[in-house]
Amino acid sequence: MSTASPDARRGNPTLTLVAVCLAVLVLPASLTGTSVALPEINSDLHVGLASLQWVVNAYNLAFACFMLGCGSLADIVGRRRMFTAGTTLFALSTLAGAVTSSIVVLDVTRALAGLGAAAVMTSGAAILATTFEGAAQARAFAILGSSAGAGLALGPSTAGLLVDAYGWRSVFLSHLVISVLVLIAVPMMPESRNPAASKVDWAGITTFTLSLFCLMYAIVQGPQQGWTSTGTLLLLGAAAVLMALFVVAELRQSRPMIQLSLLKQGRFMAVSLIPVALSFSFVCLLVLLPTYFTGVVGMSVNASGATMMLLTLPVLVVPLVVSQLVKNGVSTRLVLTLSLVVAAAGAAWLTLIGPDVSVAALAGPLLLLGISMGMTAGLVDGAAITSVEPTQAGAAAGLFNTMRLAGEAFAIAVMSAVLLNSTRSHISDGLSAVRGTDGVDVDGVADRVIGGDLAGAAHTVAGSARSGFLDLLTRGYTDGLHLVLWTVAVICAASAVLVSVMLRERTRPAAAAEPAVEEAAV
Repeated sequence: MSTASPDARRGNPTLTLVAVCLAVLVLPASLTGTSVALPEINSDLHVGLASLQWVVNAYNLAFACFMLGCGSLADIVGRRRMFTAGTTLFALSTLAGAVTSSIVVLDVTRALAGLGAAAVMTSGAAILATTFEGAAQARAFAILGSSAGAGLALGPSTAGLLVDAYGWRSVFLSHLVISVLVLIAVPMMPESRNPAASKVDWAGITTFTLSLFCLMYAIVQGPQQGWTSTGTLLLLGAAAVLMALFVVAELRQSRPMIQLSLLKQGRFMAVSLIPVALSFSFVCLLVLLPTYFTGVVGMSVNASGATMMLLTLPVLVVPLVVSQLVKNGVSTRLVLTLSLVVAAAGAAWLTLIGPDVSVAALAGPLLLLGISMGMTAGLVDGAAITSVEPTQAGAAAGLFNTMRLAGEAFAIAVMSAVLLNSTRSHISDGLSAVRGTDGVDVDGVADRVIGGDLAGAAHTVAGSARSGFLDLLTRGYTDGLHLVLWTVAVICAASAVLVSVMLRERTRPAAAAEPAVEEAAV
C-alpha cells in the first residue's frame, strides 16, 4: 500500500492539480499534433516512410514500455522527483526535436519524450492520489481525465494552425512552453513515496521493453525488408523469446511488475480489449488521415487539422452524456459493446473517402468514430479497475494502461504496414496500363505516396506519362486506405461480439463494484 512521506501534505493542492493536468494535457497532444505535422516533416527532411513512422511509433512505444517501470521507480525515489525528471526529459527531448534536421535524431528524441511521458503520467496520477482524498480525489481524477481528452481533441487543430503559420517545428516548441510552465510549479507540489517499495523489477522491465521493441520494429520494417526476410523473422523470434523470458521473470518475483493472474480474469481482459480495438479505429486514423487529406484531397495543413476535430471533439462531449445514461441505469456492458459497434459502422462509412470527398461528406463517419471513442472515455478505466478484487486495483490499473498504450503502438504499426503493402500492390499492378513508367522504383514511389508526397512521386516519370501515373498513385493510395478501413471495421465488429460474450457472466466482486464503475464515469 502506498504511504505518503511526512512532507506529503505540503504544497498547494490547487496548483498541484493544475500542474499535473497541464502536463497530462500535452502528452496526447504530442501524438495527435505530431501526426498532423508529419507531411510537413516529410517535405522538409525528405525521409523514407519507415523513418517517418518512427516519429509517432517511437513516442508511443516508449510511452507504453516504460509505464510500469516508471511507476515502480516513482514509489521508491519519490513521485514529485519522478514527475520533475519526466517533465524535464520531455521538455529537453522536445526542444532537441524542434531544432534538429536529422530524422534519426528526431526519432531518438521522440523515444526519449515517450519515456518522459511515461514518468509524467504515472507519477502525476500518484501525486494526485496522495494530495486529495474522498470526493476531492474523485473530482481531481475526473479533471485529469478531461485534460487528457482535451489534449487528444485539440492537438490536431492547434497543430494545424501552428504548422500553417510557423512550420512543423512550432508544434514541438509549443509543447516545450507548456512543459516549462509545469516545471515552474513543481517546487510547490507535495512529495510522497511508498515505504514498502524496495526494488525495481529490472528483469521484467528489460525483457518486456525489448520484446515490444523487437515486435514493433519488425512490423514497421517488414514492408521494407520483406516479411519472410531473415532480419524480420529474427526480430519476431526475438520478440517471442523475450516475452517468454518476461513471463518467467515475473513468475519468480515476489512483487512482480505485472500480476499475470489478471490475464485469467475474463471480465478484466474483456474491458482491456476495448481500448486496444479502438486504437485501430481512432488512434490509427489520427495518424493516417492527415497525410491523406493533405496529399490526396488537397487540404492545407490547417484545414486538415480542423477536419480532424470532427473525429476528436466528440471525446470531450460524449462522456458527459454516457455518464448520465449509466447513472440512469443503462448497462455498462451495453455501452461498451455499442462503442465497438459504432466504431465498426464509422470505419465502414468512411470508405466513401476519395480525392474529391467533401468535408460535409466526411462529417458523418468522423463524428461516429469520435463518438465511439467518447463512449468509453472514463467509463472503461473504472470498469477495468472495479472488475478485479480491490487488492489488485493498482496492478490492474498498471496492466490496463500498458495494454492500452502498447495496443496503440501496435495498431499504428500494423495498419501503416497494411496501407503500404496494399498501396504498393495496387501501384505495381497498374503500371502496365500506364505508358512511360518502365523502370519505376515501386517501393520508393509507394513510400513517397504514403508520406503524402504524391506530386514528387509522380515526377519520377517523364512529363507525358505524369498525369496518368499520378492518377494511378492516387487510386492506389485510396484503395489502400479503403482496405485499412474495412480491416478496422472487421476488427471492431469482431471485438464487439467477443466483449459482449465475455462480459455476459459477471463475477460477484464485479457485481458489487458496479456503483463504482458508474461513479468512475462521472
